Amino acid sequence: MVKFNQDAHVYGARSTWFSIVAKPGSERRLLKDAAVCTWFSQHRIMHAGVMDACYPYAVMRVNPAGTFFMACTSGEGEVLVDGVWKTLKKGHACLLPPYVANAFRCIEGKRWTFAWVRYDEVKGEKTVATHQAPVIGKYPVENIERVVRGIQSECLLDGREDLLALWSDLLHRHVLGFAAPKMVDARLVRIWACVGQDISHKWTLDELADLGYLSGEHLRRLCKRDLGRSPLQHLIYMRLMRARKLLLETDDTVEAISEQVGYESGFSFSNTFKKWMGCRPSDLRS
Repeated sequence: MVKFNQDAHVYGARSTWFSIVAKPGSERRLLKDAAVCTWFSQHRIMHAGVMDACYPYAVMRVNPAGTFFMACTSGEGEVLVDGVWKTLKKGHACLLPPYVANAFRCIEGKRWTFAWVRYDEVKGEKTVATHQAPVIGKYPVENIERVVRGIQSECLLDGREDLLALWSDLLHRHVLGFAAPKMVDARLVRIWACVGQDISHKWTLDELADLGYLSGEHLRRLCKRDLGRSPLQHLIYMRLMRARKLLLETDDTVEAISEQVGYESGFSFSNTFKKWMGCRPSDLRS
């Protein structure tokens, strides 16, 4: 059984997959003997592929360095999002941000097929998964799988570099289409921009709703639709991401940082940080 407090990869005897990497030479079981598409590097894509998973398939990443996108094309599995296990079903995609503990696993007795794209992102630069990106939502997932399979076929045929460049660009654009959809509700943009400027404030649901001239229930529906989280869950996420930045870039004490991001109790902050990030704040500096 996987312990979901440390990095782990369990594939099981019946899981099958193919993968494509930006650079050859990995000894990881998932990526060994993978097809190579050097054009992935243009978009900071580390690897992509299609997984047909069976129980006891499970993966845990405590402190991933890049965004992980997955699109379920068949069956269903479970994804650890914001410290809670959520079901990822056919026709839905999931965007897991960097630097936050995430995990996914098969449900016993059920197969689970998904396409994935893993990014390798640079500290300090904008990531694919932003605080306004959805977590889980509906998406034309078959298009993602078709593109990944198209890239694999082109690689195996020693395909033309110009075509591989186009395939890679198309894959990245599909991920961005989920991460930053064109139809973003302007009221949510306004609300979270205001919150980001005063993250230490003890925000209530009504105060958040007032920023967008909404009722609390309307705000809750918008956040669930566009972000995959409730407003207060998204507030926690923003606070913890700010705290992580302060922990890595300043010498402020954990207690001081907890106050800066809106927590009255360092104990409560530490417990919430561990649940969402996979480690305690002090562990991040060790």
